[in-house]
Amino acid sequence: MNASFSTLPLSAAALANLEQLGYAEMTAIQAASLPLALAGKDLIAQAKTGSGKTAAFALALLQRLDAKSFATQALVLCPTRELADQVTQEIRRLARAEDNIKVVTLCGGVALRGQLSSLEHGAQIAVGTPGRVLDHLERGSLELKALQTLVLDEADRMLDMGFHDDIVAVVKHCPAQRQTLLFSATYPEGIAELARRFLRDPQTVKVAEQHAAGTIRQRWYQVREDERLHAVSLLLAHYRPQSTLAFCNTKAQCRDLGEVLKAQGVCALALHGDLDQRERDQVLVQFANRSCSVLVATDVAARGLDIAQLEAVINVEVTPDAEIHTHRIGRTGRAGEQGWALSLASLDEMGRVGNIEVMQGAEAEWHQLAELTPAPGGPLLPPMVTLQIAGGRKEKIRAGDLLGALTKDLGFAGAQIGKINIGEFSTYLAVERGIAQAVVKKLNAGTVKGRKIKVRLLDEER
Repeated sequence: MNASFSTLPLSAAALANLEQLGYAEMTAIQAASLPLALAGKDLIAQAKTGSGKTAAFALALLQRLDAKSFATQALVLCPTRELADQVTQEIRRLARAEDNIKVVTLCGGVALRGQLSSLEHGAQIAVGTPGRVLDHLERGSLELKALQTLVLDEADRMLDMGFHDDIVAVVKHCPAQRQTLLFSATYPEGIAELARRFLRDPQTVKVAEQHAAGTIRQRWYQVREDERLHAVSLLLAHYRPQSTLAFCNTKAQCRDLGEVLKAQGVCALALHGDLDQRERDQVLVQFANRSCSVLVATDVAARGLDIAQLEAVINVEVTPDAEIHTHRIGRTGRAGEQGWALSLASLDEMGRVGNIEVMQGAEAEWHQLAELTPAPGGPLLPPMVTLQIAGGRKEKIRAGDLLGALTKDLGFAGAQIGKINIGEFSTYLAVERGIAQAVVKKLNAGTVKGRKIKVRLLDEER
């Protein structure tokens, strides 16, 4: 049984806010790291996405803030814009107990103008990717003289993505007297080197994988190289998962598999390093809101994604790193749900499979491709469709106004409307497949809060 947050030296307001947010008791990483972090210790914490690590560092940095000062007192570095956005949202929720806490997100792929304006008004907490944070430091728009807490979130992936030099440069702008909290799913030599350079007498915390035994069902299939991509189609037709993350080792394999699946009528999108930020945002929105059945991704591109209700992970190729295999399959079978982890392996990859068996302490369960037969039900179609609305936060579009227009004014049921993602200049709205055309027609013909808007079906082709 994990401990209650009430055992921590937190204010009554912070504890009441945690209860209101549904934080009943601490996760393993929170219970292990929070007492140390709240005591001001430097920390190396080994924990993966979905383990509750954001709250572990957010509660610590919030406790140290002086809300009356608008100087930047905490900096969180993240590998991707998606993770930075998630972290920002979580910190804002946890900061509700405090008065007037400002959080700014500093990431590439977004116009500098808005970020410069936010920094001019002052923000006690900055969350961002190393490159863009460094850009602001060099321009003088971000000042870290008052910094008390530095967080390196998913540090291993920041190194994988080539951010080592940027991290080093950012840390040079930080005061020596600070608390540093380093979170990483794995602990390669590069992380040890960062820890030696930047942490003072750090405490090390490591928690076991968070998945209950039996929630992830693993199956392995031996394939020849020339049948690998077709085998993915066989798996999808047999198991019919509504939401699948398919991992490839290379960008080229990602592109090839995405094209094969689309040619077969599967709603698939690819996520890899060659996409620009707008394309990447659109791919992620469609997968997260269940209007895309299969997301084909490389490990680096998928880092920081925490997609709910992921029914299957397919390892199209076996990763050379057994720990990464564990992280890949750990994205399904969450919150007590059952999930499939289906892996394809050629004879050349059997050494890698052996390493995974050793790490997991269990033999692989092998099945034949010949066992896979298409389940009834026709083509695998996602339940939702994404609509794109021209206009976002800049045009003061609000989720509540959209929902009101759809349900009260246009007569659609609330249950037919999915996620609403409001960006700076665009809004993405998920609706049930069966009503998509009608929603486009009615929204374009009507108004939201008295204003005309332009809506189109987001093109699912890539």
